[in-house]
Amino acid sequence: MSTSVQALVEMRGIEKQFGNVIALSGISFSINAGECHCLLGDNGAGKSTFIKIMSGVHAPSNGTMLVNGQEMILRNPREAINAGIATVFQDLAMIPLMSVARNFFMGREPTKGWGPFKHFDVKHANEVTMAEMQRMGIRLREPEQAVGTLSGGERQCVAIARAVYFGAKVLILDEPTSALGVRQTANVLATIDRVRKLGVGVIFITHNVRHAMAVGNRFTVINRGKTLGTATRGEITAEQLQDLMAGGQELAVLEGSLGGTI
Repeated sequence: MSTSVQALVEMRGIEKQFGNVIALSGISFSINAGECHCLLGDNGAGKSTFIKIMSGVHAPSNGTMLVNGQEMILRNPREAINAGIATVFQDLAMIPLMSVARNFFMGREPTKGWGPFKHFDVKHANEVTMAEMQRMGIRLREPEQAVGTLSGGERQCVAIARAVYFGAKVLILDEPTSALGVRQTANVLATIDRVRKLGVGVIFITHNVRHAMAVGNRFTVINRGKTLGTATRGEITAEQLQDLMAGGQELAVLEGSLGGTI
């Protein structure tokens, strides 16, 4: 008897309309525990609108969202976080002049003492920050160093570690490698793989096929607000993914008209 794995989050026929503009027209997508599901698409494909619906920023115009098999409507990002869905956006929401530990616990600071004597527990915050960053494969000089002194890849890893520590079961990463060099990208991709192995479902939003192929278990291509299909690792090549993203037929027609010069 075969048993199917229940998805952590499943989106069925999601539509989103802004006035007369149709941003999404029937997107379906799911994420399982311990999986990296890559959502690929070029700029303007609808990726940002889709993740804003999944993270509670926008409500869908139509469609159904299930979290652990239960139908749910997320009214705001706080409800998404309470449901175990965390998003790491490109701007990372960090304060460069504050320490790594302060940024790690921003808004959820551990305290000690009582009443008027309650204060930030620096020792506990520093210990947790160092341990969690080490778990993600990042060795900090010290937890007191300013976030602004870290590389872009290290800051991404701080944001990822923070989300996982505070209970994310589904982690949405919005183009985490788009502005990074080769070594920093490798660090972030290694961190994604570590998070996946912890049992967290990772949704990796990207337009870089090579980065997706390095860590992805499943791949869904979105184009003009629609999904063009989902493939598992081994079922599709990087070239086929790239063609889907770019609109293979359109490229073939253009290449023919230009005499094969593309």
